[in-house]
Amino acid sequence: MTETTRPALSVVAPCFNEERVLPEFLRRLGAVLDGIGGASEIVVVDDGSSDRTWEILNAATAGDPRLVGVRLMRNHGHQLALTAGLSVCRGERILVIDADLQDPPELLPDMMRLMDGGADVVYGQRRAREGETLFKRASASAFYRLIGRLTDVEIPTDAGDFRLMTRRVLDFLLAMPERHRFVRGMVAWIGGKQVAIAYDRKPRAAGESKYPFSKMLRFAVDAITAFSIVPLMASMTIGWIMAAVGFAFFVYSIVGWVLGHNLPGWTSLMAGVGLLGGMQFLMLGIIGAYLGRLYDQSKGRPLFMIREIVGGPK
Repeated sequence: MTETTRPALSVVAPCFNEERVLPEFLRRLGAVLDGIGGASEIVVVDDGSSDRTWEILNAATAGDPRLVGVRLMRNHGHQLALTAGLSVCRGERILVIDADLQDPPELLPDMMRLMDGGADVVYGQRRAREGETLFKRASASAFYRLIGRLTDVEIPTDAGDFRLMTRRVLDFLLAMPERHRFVRGMVAWIGGKQVAIAYDRKPRAAGESKYPFSKMLRFAVDAITAFSIVPLMASMTIGWIMAAVGFAFFVYSIVGWVLGHNLPGWTSLMAGVGLLGGMQFLMLGIIGAYLGRLYDQSKGRPLFMIREIVGGPK
């Protein structure tokens, strides 16, 4: 494969501190690509790992000309690391998969057949989520149902970033400059023929989850603010309701004073003040989440910074 030849297939895999699972991931993925045949490339993005991930990846590029290692300057987070890999890959079709082997690379041939049938995107839809806690499964289910109600975009439920897409879809995706990225939602927004393929998600082959609760919560906020202004509209609606309640209480107080009635109730008054104050801070927080993302976007900084790229065609 020459420098200018575009491979038929690219596999993009972001990873962070995956020294224990990366060799097995490359072995299994390589076997799948050997079975498919044709020109292909594997783009693995090291998202600022602090273990031996880059050392292993760098060494592996010497033994497989299909392998491209991309090393970021620091940890940018999964979605931006994925975007970095997508910006580097050159294939006509692009498979997005994590390196932790929870999503099986052996599903690729079936995904390719669905794309041969005219699909623009083939996404993996989880039938089962082995090795995950009840809280993780419940929170994921609640998140997908919530964002489905808040947005006009039909975002598939129980689907992550594991998907095969055409170069045309990728070109549209890379044209979107959002810093706070929700890639699976952005792909859904593009449209075209998007087809699901069901599979059972396995536990991590090794290592620990890189998505603690704090990151999951931040990811959910990014997703909602990227695709819905319903929280802002809800803030305004709640504000009107609270104003109406306050005005009604004011009228009630004036009428009571005119009629000479004593209106005791410091406890209820303070409870009401506390409730209204809490609601105000909540509304300000929602507005701040949107403004903060606008501020980040306005700075115009690059989405990611690449330290080095190794491997690939010589």
